[in-house]
Amino acid sequence: MSRLIVVSNRVSPPRQGAANQGGLAVALAAALRETDGLWFGWSGEETETFTGAIDYQTSQGVTTATIDLEPQDTEEYYNGYANRTLWPLFHYRIDLAEYERSFAGGYARVNARFADTLRPLIEPDDVVWVHDYHLIPLGLGLRRRECTNRIGFFLHIPWPPRRLLLTLPSHMQLVKSLFAYDVIGFQSHDSMEAFLDYVRSELGLEVDLQGAFHVAGRRVTAMVCPIGIDARAFAEVAQSEDALTMQDAMRKSADGRAMIVGVERLDYSKGLQERFLGYERFLASHPEMHEQVFLLQIAPPSRVDVGSYQEIRATLEALSGRINGAYATADWVPIRYVNQGYPHARLTGIYRAARVGLVTPLRDGMNLVAKEYVAAQDPDDPGVLILSRFAGAAEQLREALLVNPHSAEDIADAIAAALAMPLAERQSRWRAMMANIERQDVAWWMHRFTRQLAGGALGEPIATF
Repeated sequence: MSRLIVVSNRVSPPRQGAANQGGLAVALAAALRETDGLWFGWSGEETETFTGAIDYQTSQGVTTATIDLEPQDTEEYYNGYANRTLWPLFHYRIDLAEYERSFAGGYARVNARFADTLRPLIEPDDVVWVHDYHLIPLGLGLRRRECTNRIGFFLHIPWPPRRLLLTLPSHMQLVKSLFAYDVIGFQSHDSMEAFLDYVRSELGLEVDLQGAFHVAGRRVTAMVCPIGIDARAFAEVAQSEDALTMQDAMRKSADGRAMIVGVERLDYSKGLQERFLGYERFLASHPEMHEQVFLLQIAPPSRVDVGSYQEIRATLEALSGRINGAYATADWVPIRYVNQGYPHARLTGIYRAARVGLVTPLRDGMNLVAKEYVAAQDPDDPGVLILSRFAGAAEQLREALLVNPHSAEDIADAIAAALAMPLAERQSRWRAMMANIERQDVAWWMHRFTRQLAGGALGEPIATF
């Protein structure tokens, strides 16, 4: 394979002894090592004046090349267009999307700076793989700088329906910039079909059965390529001393009660308010389960400078306080609400100790927590996954209890069913999901996309379709 150049907003190189690596870092490190590749992106640091100076580092066999951005770049490109315009829009929250010209200008400026800095690093045989919504126009920027290499783009979040995308000023310009890529990857069929619907309806292009279309003399292929986890490594972590110690501690803390666990960043797309309301409905309709169960919600804060995130934290604190005030007893608290993260191994132990994994985003590109929860389970006594049907993972994990997260009754009924589920059914559902997670893991995801980008065959179809 040719040398692979990976481009993402932030660069997360693997570090010795760092178990809590992000999904993207784990997913791409092997490919970069295989090809002696390069990972390019923002360092996360700011500089008074942008110079384009590149900081090269090599760690665990992966070479990274990072640049610093100006404070105005961070505010307009990252906090602005990426997280206050595209993120809410792509998660179907047009009520929260902010359309400011300064945001769009900063987004265009930073993508141009990425293109200017990256272009001299690209050699004739390199393959370039751009990641996520922060960098949608980067491929076009590279083409305008005479880059003729194969370039692919992968969207980690959902793609919105056409009727929502039309609310974005310059929506057609954004979509057309994707035509600079040879391959465009999506997490789910739902997202890919929404994109192709726009291509057909707004631009009048014909799409073939392979999801490909021709524009300006070029063939562009859209594909579904759901990201996975390193399932075997995750299962091994679940057997580590740190994980087993945490599992034992959680079971002692539960004092014989069934634990339901939710783990998300504090984000309005994760359906945390709706989850609390669903759990409240469960408590109201199942008084016999009082003092027999509790919900542990782990929700580390994110994007603390954005007002909508401050509001959801206040809402959840008030809601958890109300539920605990209404139902708690002297020795039982229905909700344990924690605003901090945990190291990877300890989190795995928490997953393993939970009778139910509650993963109910209102909209999610994939949601790897669902897969991690399954991979962490004890095969002899697995827990039950409750999963939003609006998460990309629902297309693969059909044996989960799929729910509508907008319905408190649906969530409440699923919690009751999960807690009452017989062992044989729990094992059967777990085996089917685990087989999928192991077969279509992170290596499968990486090879599936890079094969298509290199012009090869896709291999096995996505499971469950």
